[in-house]
Amino acid sequence: MELFIYVFAALFSVINPLGTVPIFVGLTKEDTKSERSRTSLLTAINIFVILLISFFTGRYILNFFGISLDSLRIAGGLIITTSGFALLTGSFAKHKGMDKPKVQEDAFQRDGVSLTPLAIPMLAGPGSISFLIGLYEEYATWNEKLIAVGAIFSVCLATLLVLRSAYYIVSMLGASGINAISRIIGFIVIAIGIEYISSSVINIFRTISQ
Repeated sequence: MELFIYVFAALFSVINPLGTVPIFVGLTKEDTKSERSRTSLLTAINIFVILLISFFTGRYILNFFGISLDSLRIAGGLIITTSGFALLTGSFAKHKGMDKPKVQEDAFQRDGVSLTPLAIPMLAGPGSISFLIGLYEEYATWNEKLIAVGAIFSVCLATLLVLRSAYYIVSMLGASGINAISRIIGFIVIAIGIEYISSSVINIFRTISQ
């Protein structure tokens, strides 16, 4: 249960579906309620598939490029930390590239937005992918991996519920409320990123000193 809670809380904080709510509303404002529900479902499915592939195949990518786990965790920690700062400063859309007019125009012209830009890069971005690759290497038993998969599924289910409730959340919290929650989550995300970096640096120094 502790592993499930850890993976769920960390992954949910890194993905931060609440930060995507205003963008989801903007991209689906011309859609019907059933179309928005379908987009929410497809987005959650896409996220689950992307994260699951990253979780189980990431180690082979590391081996192919000769990248150590500590190096990945430091790189992932930097990405997660910058994402946290983007949430904390209210520049999450800019951090994801959604502030560019050409990107916004392209997003609105797509037949579907569930894969891009919602699933990639807004939700299943480099931070969450690197987190899961490191997680796979950290927990060796299949029991732990299955618990992690359950947590990934639960995060995707929670994301589905958030996106389906997006219009209600916006009307209830407003832009200021969403920004406040995103900044709180941003602080947690920064702490997760720094923990990744510091633990990896300590491990590298221990390896060198041996």
